[in-house]
Amino acid sequence: MDTPAASKLAPARAPERERRKDAARQVAVICAFCFMIVAALLGVGAFGGTPIQDVQDGALDADGSYLAPAGPAFGIWNVIYLGLLGYTAWQVFPRQRPRERQRALGALVAGTMVLNGLWLVAAQFASLPLTVLVIVLLLIALAVAFHVTMAFPGRGVADSVLIDGVTGLHLGWVTVATVANIAAWLAPATGEDGGGATGWGVATVVLIAVVGVVIAWWSRWRLAPGLAMGWGLVWIAVARLAGDPHDAGVGIAAIVGAVIVTGTPLVGKVLQQVIGMRNASA
Repeated sequence: MDTPAASKLAPARAPERERRKDAARQVAVICAFCFMIVAALLGVGAFGGTPIQDVQDGALDADGSYLAPAGPAFGIWNVIYLGLLGYTAWQVFPRQRPRERQRALGALVAGTMVLNGLWLVAAQFASLPLTVLVIVLLLIALAVAFHVTMAFPGRGVADSVLIDGVTGLHLGWVTVATVANIAAWLAPATGEDGGGATGWGVATVVLIAVVGVVIAWWSRWRLAPGLAMGWGLVWIAVARLAGDPHDAGVGIAAIVGAVIVTGTPLVGKVLQQVIGMRNASA
C-alpha cells in the first residue's frame, strides 16, 4: 500500500520520466541523421566507397533499367537531406521537446533516416535483392510517418516545411525510387532487351500515377509527395527519350504520369478552396 509520501512523489516522477524520454528521442534523431549523412558520403565515393551509379555492376545507374531516372534526378536528395537537417536542428529546441506531434513523429523520422542510410550501406556491401528489401521497408516507414503528420496536424511555417513538406518529398521520391530499384533487380527477368520492356514500363508508370493520385486524395491534396513523384517521372522520361536504353513509349507515359501526379493535388486544393468559400458564404 502506497504511503502518503509515495503518493506525492509519483506525480513528480511522471514528468521527469517524460522529460528523459523526450531528451532520448531528440538524441536519437540526431544520431540517426549523422548515420544517414555518413552513409550518404560513402555512397558518393567518400571514405573509399564506390559511387552509387557504379555499385551492383551498374544496375542502379541511369541505364540500369527502363525505369531508371536520369542522373540529375538524384539532386532531390540534397533538398531532402537539407530538410532533414533543418528538422533535426529544430526538434532540439526546448519548446519542441514536449510537443505531442514531436513525440508521435520523432522516432518515426529517425527510423526513416536510419533505413535511408542502411539502403546506401546495402548498395555498397550487400546484394541487389537486399537493397529492394531495405527500400520497401523505408517506403512503409515513410507512409506511416506521413499518416502520423495528418493524424497530428501541425501549426506554423516550420511545421509545414520541416515536417509535412520534408516527409512528403521523402515519401514521393522514395515511391519512385522503390519502383526503379525493383526494376533494376528484375531487369533480367522482364525482357528488357526485347519488346516486353515497353509494356512493363508503361504499366509500371501507370501504377505510379495511380499511387500518386491516391496519396493526393488521402493527404487531402498535399503538394509535396506529388511534386517529388513528378520530378522522378520527368527524369525517367528524359532518360528514356534522350538516353539508353531508349524507349519512347515509356518516356511519353512518364511525362503524362508526371502531369497527373503534380496536377491532381493542385486541382484538388483549388477545388477544396472553392468549396470552402462557397460553404462560408452560404
